[in-house]
Amino acid sequence: MTDRIDVGVLGATGLVGQHLIAQLAHHPWLRVAWIGASERSAGRIYRDTPWRIETDRPPEIERLRLERPRPGAGPALMFSALDAASAAELEPALAAAGHTVISNASAHRLRDDVPLVVPEINPETLSLAEAQPWDGALITNPNCSTIFLTLALAPLARFGIRAVTVTTLQALSGAGHPGVSSLDAVGNVVPFIAGEEEKIERETMKILGARFPISAQATRVPVAHGHTELVSVSLAERVTARDLIEAWAAFRGHPSSRALPSAPAAPVQFVDGDDRPQPRLDLRRGAGMCVSVGRLRPCGVLDWRFVALGHNLIRGAAGAAVLNAELAVISFRDAPRSRRRPRAARLADGAAAGH
Repeated sequence: MTDRIDVGVLGATGLVGQHLIAQLAHHPWLRVAWIGASERSAGRIYRDTPWRIETDRPPEIERLRLERPRPGAGPALMFSALDAASAAELEPALAAAGHTVISNASAHRLRDDVPLVVPEINPETLSLAEAQPWDGALITNPNCSTIFLTLALAPLARFGIRAVTVTTLQALSGAGHPGVSSLDAVGNVVPFIAGEEEKIERETMKILGARFPISAQATRVPVAHGHTELVSVSLAERVTARDLIEAWAAFRGHPSSRALPSAPAAPVQFVDGDDRPQPRLDLRRGAGMCVSVGRLRPCGVLDWRFVALGHNLIRGAAGAAVLNAELAVISFRDAPRSRRRPRAARLADGAAAGH
């Protein structure tokens, strides 16, 4: 890009919103020009709000004032880090006013006309937005655990996936801030996360476009960041461990994803060692955008079992949304002008200057 595109971030004071701002701080295509928050925070200067993530707050954002979200106001491209209840009402209103909304919320993921996108796997589903009833568009990224699972499974699809079980060990930061009470979290495992198992099962089917039995169990564990998944899979073909490792190593994702600035060169990385992957050692692979897999071995019930790990706030949330926005920019730029919605046309015109 020769000119960066202005974007807005809704929910800018939350953990995902702050990670979005950090991800976009030096982005070659996109620039945060507007930030939004709830009535409680609206009107405050951003530097006067708590900053809760490990990286520094970008100085160019500090002087921005938090705005109350209003459909039609702010940039054409909006990132939504809203909670599901707020997103259910506000995101369609923004799309109706012509905004392109890149959402991390779960409220609209399973609508038939809403793309649920992992760019390395199903970028073509972005075309679903053409059937949406709004002048703008609504595009979603999946649940964090779903992203890690689908990226681990996609390279194995060539062998014919017949059934999957997955147990997730999910970090405390997945519950937001302040999240789980310390008395519930420390030295404990909470074997329930509301709605999580259903999201994993349903979203995996939508992303992979497949129909196989999948059983998910979700737990919350006393880890700061990083969701670990214990996966067992049944395959139609007889394969060796080497076949699976080579499939993961060779996976680069759909060709359209490879030109995106935030896309890791190798989305799935096999980590050797009986005790890997671990959040403490493997979470930052590919700047937090990779899924690490390891501890591959035969399964006594299905065929194979392995461990997958991903960063819930980066690849599972903010980084996934940025990657989807990059894909949308390319898609709108390349679409015939007759098929562009009003604000999508403005977004495309901004993208057409370079790239």
